[in-house]
Amino acid sequence: MKKNGDQEILELIQNPLTREMGFRQLILTYQKRVYHVIRRMVLIHEDADDITQNTFVKAHHHIHKFQEQSSLFTWLYRIAVNESLSFLEKKKKRFFFSLEDHQEKMESFIDQTGSIDGDEIQRLLQKALLRLPDKQRLVFHLKYQDELTYEEMSEITGTSIGALKASYHHAVKKIEQYLMIE
Repeated sequence: MKKNGDQEILELIQNPLTREMGFRQLILTYQKRVYHVIRRMVLIHEDADDITQNTFVKAHHHIHKFQEQSSLFTWLYRIAVNESLSFLEKKKKRFFFSLEDHQEKMESFIDQTGSIDGDEIQRLLQKALLRLPDKQRLVFHLKYQDELTYEEMSEITGTSIGALKASYHHAVKKIEQYLMIE
């Protein structure tokens, strides 16, 4: 746990006179990292921006529940992941997207934007990731891209290590299959 920075932020937040300054410090310290976690899940900048804001609003409302058993970033990461998954689920329902329509729309987004490296392998990997269920995609991002341990992933997601290992294994197999076909 990043004790010094986190402890300083928490002390500011716990003091009614410096509470807002503490929250500003929390946002300044973690906003970019939280945004990047969310952006990998939802791809579209505007959506990631909104979810990042929602993450910090939730953190503001629930900071009293933070028990300091993890770092502030791990706690924020958990909120960000839950907000991202909820957003994706609501988006699919709101627009009555079938899974295939949603994947097609997001693949089109990957093809048309410069937000993802133009390298063809990277493009194919991004398309393969879109074909994964949201939770498998999340586990893949946490393990492969964020290089978290299964213990850290378990803390963030509230999922058992065994289930995370199985999800990662299935995600890798599905990605391999997609890349072989393409």
